[in-house]
Amino acid sequence: MAHSPVPITARWPSAAAAALVLLLTLGTLGAVAWRAEWGSGLAPADWAAIRFTVIQALLSAGISVLLAVPVARALSRRRFPGRQLLITLLGAPFLLPVIVAVLGLLAVFGRGGILNQGLIALGFEPISIFGIHGVVLAHVFFNLPLAIRFILQGWLAIPSERFRLAATLNASVGRLLEWPMLRAVVPNTFLVIFLICLTSFAVALTMGGGPRATTVELAIYQALRFDFDLGRAALLACVQFALCVGAAFLAWRATANDPMGTGLDRVVQRYDTARAPVDYALILAAALFLLVPLAMIILRGLPGIMDLPETIWAAALRSVLVATGSALFCVSMSLALALRGGALVAVIGVLPLAASGLVVGTGAFLLLFPFVRPADMALVVTMLVNATLALPFALRSIAPTVAQVNADYGRLAASLGVEGWTWVRLIVLPRVRRPLGFATGLAAALSMGDLGVIALFAGEAEETLPLAMYRLMGAYRMEAAASAALLLLALSLLMFWICDRGGRADADL
Repeated sequence: MAHSPVPITARWPSAAAAALVLLLTLGTLGAVAWRAEWGSGLAPADWAAIRFTVIQALLSAGISVLLAVPVARALSRRRFPGRQLLITLLGAPFLLPVIVAVLGLLAVFGRGGILNQGLIALGFEPISIFGIHGVVLAHVFFNLPLAIRFILQGWLAIPSERFRLAATLNASVGRLLEWPMLRAVVPNTFLVIFLICLTSFAVALTMGGGPRATTVELAIYQALRFDFDLGRAALLACVQFALCVGAAFLAWRATANDPMGTGLDRVVQRYDTARAPVDYALILAAALFLLVPLAMIILRGLPGIMDLPETIWAAALRSVLVATGSALFCVSMSLALALRGGALVAVIGVLPLAASGLVVGTGAFLLLFPFVRPADMALVVTMLVNATLALPFALRSIAPTVAQVNADYGRLAASLGVEGWTWVRLIVLPRVRRPLGFATGLAAALSMGDLGVIALFAGEAEETLPLAMYRLMGAYRMEAAASAALLLLALSLLMFWICDRGGRADADL
């Protein structure tokens, strides 16, 4: 990512965003490490957790990307009624709170799920979803939609003139257009998913099935929650940070520039649309895999949705307010960093993925405790932390488009004296509207479903909807918890759809 050739008058927005990211990642890690009493190093169980974390992250990211490429290609080649709605719904698993989605997966693949009931009816032994295969399955369920959207954006970014030229020359679209695009998009997509899986917590907690399926994040949680061993937690967080930095370096070395150039913003018309049945079969298979668990959540939660207590609706309102503020703050930081550009910005954009959410929450608690009552700052801190943790996804969506705008129009704008806010308002914002809307919706939905940070700070008066749902589950009020989960799903999808649709208005997606 190069610096913009267009002078940006105010540098303080990007500097402020970078400072906040550094404070909430390295600063909170430093706070935990400062308060810790360091032990004698990593135990054998810690090394086993590190090995398991790397193996499951490699498998999860690899399978997600391999499955996403043909599905994204099929979606880019086909137009059919309901396509826009399907693309939105395919993003639903990534937007779900983890425990809600896990309940949906168990309803399909669990011991009493649809799959095992079918196997038993056919005379076969039931299968167990717990263990490394369950962790990988859950991670693919969460991250396949994200990979599809990122790779689909790469296909849609290929100018229509390139397809026209390839058709005129009777040239191979795959070799000349699609492969260079994948070479530029896939490594970063793999990196994002790999880092998500490296920091997995709830999936390993619910699907791991024992000590042999423990991730580093789960080991950090155990050290903080049960042992209150800050030294071991800080050491494991440093190991996790080193793993993520190493993965980021390898992905950076493997990433190539996309040589597609610019076009005239015409609607893309594909001329390589043979084998339609294969494309539709791929789309149908992905839709069934991702949407059937969601349907099970709806069926279980719908009967009691109108009987939820008033406290749940109040918690839902808090979640919406926190998510709205978090999303706006996240995309503002992302746009400021993307406009600034540079290698340092690229590194800062990856830092939140390398940080442990639990360590960020614990570090924030330690930093605030001497000055204010943590519960009084619960919603504000949650908003800031959620915005920072969603920053890598928003920046990954916005930054390539901003860089392309700089490459296409930067020198011309500089020669005409178009700079500062005028450059952003007239040139950048109209061309980043689609990824900006997607990033805003994604940040809002991720904040809606967050539980980790708010659980460390909030009392009953500050609880959000995910925390209220977990408390219902802890009280064994499973029917009310299922209805709260459905409400949370509906609000997350609605916020994502509003923002994403606003960015795609009058655009061909």
